[in-house]
Parts: sequence; C-alpha cells; structure tokens
Amino acid sequence: MRIRVVHDTIYTYEQAARGLIQVLRLTPRDHDGQHVREWRIEPSADGRLTAREDGFGNIVHWFTADEAADALTVRVTGEVETFDTAGIVRGAMERLPEPFYLRETPLTEPSPEIQAFAEEATSGGVGERLSVLHQLLTAVPERVVFEPGPTSASTTAAASFEAGKGVCQDMSHIFIAAARHLEIPTRYVSGYFRRDDGVDDQHAGHAWAEALVPGLGWVGFDAANGISTTEAHIRVAIGLDYLGAAPIRGSRIGGGKEGLEVRLRVEGGIESHSQSQSQGRQSQSQG
Repeated sequence: MRIRVVHDTIYTYEQAARGLIQVLRLTPRDHDGQHVREWRIEPSADGRLTAREDGFGNIVHWFTADEAADALTVRVTGEVETFDTAGIVRGAMERLPEPFYLRETPLTEPSPEIQAFAEEATSGGVGERLSVLHQLLTAVPERVVFEPGPTSASTTAAASFEAGKGVCQDMSHIFIAAARHLEIPTRYVSGYFRRDDGVDDQHAGHAWAEALVPGLGWVGFDAANGISTTEAHIRVAIGLDYLGAAPIRGSRIGGGKEGLEVRLRVEGGIESHSQSQSQGRQSQSQG
C-alpha cells in the first residue's frame, strides 16, 4: 500500500514568543514492512533544522527559530510504501537490549487494578506468548472505550484504566503496562494509520504497542483498533512510553497563552501483495 501523509501542527501565541525550540520525532525509517519514498519537514518560521538519532534509533529533528514569532506551523508531507508482514517487525533499527523494554515508567506503571486485569484476561499469562498477547489485545478495548478528549499527554495508564476511556495513547499505555506486568518486553510506537472507512482527515497521529514474541521477534498490537498492525500502519518512532516517541515536544520564552491545532490527512490505496509469516506453532494474521 502507498500511503500519503500531510500533517500540519499549528501553534499560535498571544504575543510573539522567543527562543522557539521544537523536538520532532516525525520521520519514519525503512524496515521490512515499509519503504519511505519521500518525506519532508517544513517549519513555517526561519531557523535551523538539524537531524540526529536518539537512543532508541529514532530520527529526531531539532528546530530552533531565528526570531520571535506569534505563530508556527510544522508541516510534514511524505509517501511511504508499506507491506504486509503479518504484524512482525523485522529489519528495524534496534539500539537497546530486549530486557530494557521491561522497565516501568510513570506513564506505564501498572496499578493493582491493571495487574489484576492482565492476569484475569490471560489466565495469569500462562500459555504461548503470542496467544497471551492476543488475549490482552482483545481485552483492552473491551475494558476501555475509545473516547477523544478526556485524557492528555500526561495521563497515566492507571488513570485512563480507572476512567474506562481514552485515546490510542492511553490504550497503548494500558496494553504496555499489562504486558510488562506479565514479564513481556513491550514498547510504545507512534505513527500514522490509514483508516479503511474512507475517512482521510484525522485529528491526530496514531499509537500502538510492540511486544517481543520468541521465534517471531517484535510484533505490533494496535489496542485502539483491536488488531495486529497491518500495512495500513506507518511506524515512525518507538519508546518506553509516549514521552520517548512523542511526535512533537517544544519550549519557548514568553508568548502568553498558546493555541494548538492539528490537521492531518492520511490517504492511500492497496498496491502491494499480502504475506503471511509463522514460526512453529505461532502465526500472526491480520485482524
């Protein structure tokens, strides 16, 4: 599938803000499941845009504005060709040992309620790991309703689980917290998702989780949609939680009240051949 992305993040300030700095994890990398055909990041203000790689292997751009500004738009445009790898991530940049992804963070710390949920949903995590993860994948959206608005970037897995509602970020954090409680290395992924309902315009990017499955490697689980990742997903950045893979984080001096608007269009069509992969008794199929 070839997926086209146009993503505008628009900041407005009451007064001209000085020292504008934006840290951008908005650039996907090639792996067996995707090939980046073209990709551009274009800030509206004059300044310096430099690229580097972070500790997770993500491409990170730093933008520093030359002058004070009362508005800033960061535009991302690009096209990625994706392939069906049955949710299995191969050929991706791996900078850290697998056990690192067992680490808890403030956003993914499993509350006693999440611990009980994980054990109940998976019969204590007994059985083949792939089966256990699919049980979690089914259980999370049954327990937490997708609802834009009630949570923020700082909402913890415990808080959204208690509320019983949240967005893809929250559902991914809950999945990660539950899986790590079951001693399964799991990580957060930010990216884009091509919807199959004909809706191209979206309000935000997407998020899901990847968990380590013996014999298969890292496998993607999209708890918000209750599916394994497919060729409709563009993988951009990974981290222990949202903070490690946040698309945009920034700082400024002054400027007063800030306004934020996101305009995102993700469109494409199927052009590549499907595949299936298995290892022994384990297999990963599209949901």
